[in-house]
Order: sequence, then structure tokens, then C-alpha cells
Amino acid sequence: MANMAQSIRMALHFAEENMQLKDVFGEDVGAPLGGVFTATQGVKTAWNAPLDERGIIGMAIGIAMAGERCVAEIQFVDYIFNTIDLLKMAGNTLWCSNGKYPMPLVVMSPTGAGIRGSIYHSHSFDAWASRLAGWKVVQPSNPLDAYGLLLSAIEDPNPVLFLKPKALMRVRGDELIPGEPADEKELKAMIDAPLGDRTQWKARWPKVEKYLVPIGQGKITREGEQVTLVSYGRHLLLCNEVADKLKVEGLSVEVIDLRSIYPYDWQMIKKSVQKTGRVLFVNEDTEVTNFGEHLAYRVTQELFYELLARPRVLAGKNIPGIGLHPNLEDATVPQKQEIENLTREILAEVP
Repeated sequence: MANMAQSIRMALHFAEENMQLKDVFGEDVGAPLGGVFTATQGVKTAWNAPLDERGIIGMAIGIAMAGERCVAEIQFVDYIFNTIDLLKMAGNTLWCSNGKYPMPLVVMSPTGAGIRGSIYHSHSFDAWASRLAGWKVVQPSNPLDAYGLLLSAIEDPNPVLFLKPKALMRVRGDELIPGEPADEKELKAMIDAPLGDRTQWKARWPKVEKYLVPIGQGKITREGEQVTLVSYGRHLLLCNEVADKLKVEGLSVEVIDLRSIYPYDWQMIKKSVQKTGRVLFVNEDTEVTNFGEHLAYRVTQELFYELLARPRVLAGKNIPGIGLHPNLEDATVPQKQEIENLTREILAEVP
């Protein structure tokens, strides 16, 4: 099974061969490195941009306005903040031109903690991204969804922010990408560059197929009846683990993988909460003005009389950064035990 970095690589290869993807660029994105997580390794349209985030976003906007498709990478999402005004401009171009100027660009960036990256390589961007009007924002939790969401993003006429969780880039999935060889060693030999001299190396791509995950469509990863957990990215996997543990005790937990932060699958959330009467939103962005707070507010406004317990949000602590020491990071972003404890608390709440 492919890991997430390999799945992104295969999606980019498929898009440059079949979907008119002409440029994949960013800091260290081209040969020989292929990105800090090797997610662009072997991609023939990948090239290295200067260390200039504003220049990268500006170039992507220009390419898109000229009618070409591109994927631009910000090496870590921690460094996207000095491009906010340009992201806003990209988001309103299609709208303010009354559809005259499509903006088919994808900005791809590693997000979140989990790699012990300290304050400059552990930031989340979910809440900020959800406020970028005109943008679609996705964050996969597994390699197959990463492949399908990235192809959907490249195909979309709107700007799409593809947030890839740093902590999941080496995590393998449990479903094959269509056309991927079943033997992970065979896949590695085909598309992973060797250590050392790579000047003569070229990827031998498997015959992967088109597979799209519709943007805005969530997925129920665990069926349940008593409480709903809603998450995405790496914390989705922790929610699954909590649901599996509580199931052994006879507690029924439903887990929703949003996959798309915006537009989000409100109908899936609504139907699940109407069934369970209880909901917990989990993510690792900071807890003040968190995207989960918006979802909790909407649940309260639209489903108030169907709730058995107050909606809850579990998010990162509202502090300026994440410390390097593992204890500091673990104390800053939600851990599995916290998700379990709060889920039990919600289940115990009597209406």
C-alpha cells in the first residue's frame, strides 16, 4: 500500500499525463529532492522556485489566469501567512470577474504538528483557511483520499488549498489506489528515488487510473448510534481508534471524516447528529475562533431541540506556538486519551 507522499506523487504524475497539469513548483520541489516529504519526487513538471512564498503564490495566480493548471507548494504551512492578501485575491477573482477568469490553481502545503517541528514547523492553518472566501479547502486522512482529493482539486476551476498532514506523510493506507501494485516493495522500487546520486534516476510509474473524491463530500469511517465524532487529517485516525476501543465496551461511536473543510458536508453531519443527539468536533488548530466552533454553532442553531448533550469542540491550546520537547507538543494538541475522556463525558451527560 502507498503512503501519503507516494499517493500524492502518483496523483501529480497522472494529472501531468492526463489533466493538462503543466507546472508543479515550490521550494525544493524539483529534482533532486522532490520536496521535503518527497511528495513531488520524479514528477517531470516539477521545478524549484526561489525561497519566496509571495513569489510562488503570485506565479501560481498568473499561470492560472493565463488558463493553465498548476500546483504550487508552500514548503510548510507555517510560512503561508505572508501570502494572505494574495490568497484573498485568488479567491475573489473568479467571482468578481463574473466567471470570466477561472482560477484553476492548487496550493499544496504540509500542515499540523506531530513531527516534533517546534514553533516554526508545527502550525495548523485550518481555521484561517476556512475564512478564505472563494477557496475550497481539503485535508485527507489517508493515501487513497489524498490521491482522489488532489485530482479533484486539479480539475476544479476554483482555487483549492490542499493541506497534507505532516504526521501522515509516511503512513500507509489500507486501500489500494486504482492501478497501484499491491506489493509495497514493488511500488517503492518503481517510484522512490535511491539514496545518493539521483542524477540518472527516473521513476517507473504504475498505470494508475483516474479516481476522484468529490470536494465537499465527507465519509463515515465508523458507524455508531450514541455520539458523533467529526474530524479530518491525522486526528481522524485517533477518533477511529477511540471508537474502536469504546465499541468493545458496548459504546457506539460514529466517526465522520470531513475530508473537505470548505465546502463541508453539512448534510452528513446533520443526519448523524439527528441520529446520535451528541457530537464532538476534533482538530488541532487553536481553540479560539476554531473552525470546529462554527460547526458546533451551526449544530446548536439548527438542531438544538434534537440534542441530548451540548456540542463540544476539542482543539489545540491557544498559545503562540508549539514547543520542541515532546511533552510540550503533546500538551498543546489533542491526544487520543483526551478524545476518549471527552467522548465518555459527553456520553454520560444527561439531558
